Amino acid sequence: MTSGCVAAADRRGQQSTASPAPPPFHVKRLARSTRIRRSAHLPRRHRRECYCRRPCSREAEPVTFLSPAGQAEASDIDGRAAWIRLGIAIALGTIGGVGMWSVVVVLPAVQADFGVARGDASLPYTFAMIGLAIGGVALGRLTDRFGIMLPAIGGGLMLALGYVIAGLAPNIWVFAIAHGLFIGMLGSAAVFGPLMAHVSLWFNKRRGIAVAICACGNYIAGAIWPQVVRVLLDAYGWRVTHLIIAVIVVVTMTPLALMLRRKPPAEPAAVPGAPISRHGGSLGLSPNALMVLLAVAGVACCVAMAMPQVHIVAYCADLGYGVARGSEMLSLMLGFGIISRVGTGFIADRIGGLAALLLSSALQGVALLLFLTSDALTPLYIFSILFGLFQGGIVPCYAIVVREYFSPGEAATRVGVVLMSTLLGMALGGWLSGVIYDLTRSYQAAFMNGIAWNLVNLTVMGWLLMRRERLARA
Repeated sequence: MTSGCVAAADRRGQQSTASPAPPPFHVKRLARSTRIRRSAHLPRRHRRECYCRRPCSREAEPVTFLSPAGQAEASDIDGRAAWIRLGIAIALGTIGGVGMWSVVVVLPAVQADFGVARGDASLPYTFAMIGLAIGGVALGRLTDRFGIMLPAIGGGLMLALGYVIAGLAPNIWVFAIAHGLFIGMLGSAAVFGPLMAHVSLWFNKRRGIAVAICACGNYIAGAIWPQVVRVLLDAYGWRVTHLIIAVIVVVTMTPLALMLRRKPPAEPAAVPGAPISRHGGSLGLSPNALMVLLAVAGVACCVAMAMPQVHIVAYCADLGYGVARGSEMLSLMLGFGIISRVGTGFIADRIGGLAALLLSSALQGVALLLFLTSDALTPLYIFSILFGLFQGGIVPCYAIVVREYFSPGEAATRVGVVLMSTLLGMALGGWLSGVIYDLTRSYQAAFMNGIAWNLVNLTVMGWLLMRRERLARA
C-alpha cells in the first residue's frame, strides 16, 4: 500500500491507533520521487506503485519481464517471424550458392585462357567442394556460439573477396585456391549447413518442411546462376564476370544477413504445448556414436547419388545422344529435386526424419536400378526425373535428424559435420565412378557400385530405426 493510500486510510480511521506514526512529509516525498525515478523508463501499465492522492483499491499490475535484447520470444516459433526468416534464408542460400555453380560455366574459358589440361581446369571445382565441406563445420561452430548473422556477413565478404581474387588470378593455381579457400570454405559454406541449422531453431511443428525449403536455395542457385554467368560471360569475359559477381554478392548478402540479427527462440521443448524433441539417448547411443553412424550413412548415400549427377552428361555422350541431351537430364534432376525436397519435408513432419531418410534412400536405390534396365533416350529422361524426385530430399533429412536427436545448442556444428560427410561422398562417388568406367569402359558397373553403396546407407538407417522402435516398446 502506497503512502497516498496509507494517508487516506488513516483519515478514515481504518488505521489502528497502535500503528506507528506516518513518516514526515519530506520523507514521503523523497521516497515517492525515488520510486518515480526508478520506474520512469517503464510504461505506466508496468509500474507497481500507485501515486494517486485518493484511496485506491486497485491491485498493481505485474511487471512484464522482456526477453533478453535481440532474443526472439517462444511464441515466434512456427510463427510469422519464422516464415519471414525462412524467406531471407532462401534468398541468402540462392545468392551464396553461386560458388558451387559459376566455375562449371566458366571452366572452358578458363582452360583456354590459362592453357591447361581439362584435369587441371577441374581443380577449382574440386577445391571449392572440399572447402565447402570443411568450412561447414568451422562456420557451424561460430553459428552455434554467435548466431547466424556474423557468419553470414563474413561469408558474403569472403565470397566477394574470392571472386575478386579469381577474376585477377594470374594462373590456374591462384584461381583454384581462391575457389577453395575464399569462395568455398569461408564463403558459400556459411549459407549452406549453418543456415539450415539456424532455420531449424525457429520451427517445431513445421521443422521438416522449413529445413527442406531452406535447402532448396542450393538447387535454386543451380537453376539461376549458370544462366546469369553465361550471359555475363558472353558479354564481358570470365574475368569481368567474376568482378561483377563480387559486387552483386556484397550488395545483396550484407543487408539480408543484417535482417537475421535476432537470436533464435528458446528450445522448442520449452514452448507450452510443443512436443519434446527426441535426443540421441532415445536410441541408446552416445551422441558421438550416433554422429559417426550418420556420417557413414551420409558418405554412402552420396557416393550412390553422385553417379547419375556427375556422369549423366558423359553417359549420354558415350551413347551418342550428345552433351545437350545429358545437360537436359541433369537439369531435370535438379528441377525435380526441388519438388522432392519440399515433399520430403512434409513427409518428415509426419513420420520423422529417420523414417523419411530411410524412405528416400530406398527410392534412390530403385531409381539406380532403373538405369540398368534401359539406355534408350526416352527411358533415360524418365529415369532422370524419377531420380530427382527420389533423391532430392535426402540431404535435408540429415539436418532434420540432427535436430531431432541432438541439442539445439550444437545444431549448426553437428549439421556441418553430417553435411561434410555428404559432400565428401559426392566427391568420392564422382571420382570412383570415373575410375570404374576407365577400368570397364562401361557405366553399368558404376551404377552397380552406386547401388552397393546405397545398400550401406539403407542398412545403417534401417538399424537405427529398428533400434528406436525396439527401445520404445521396452
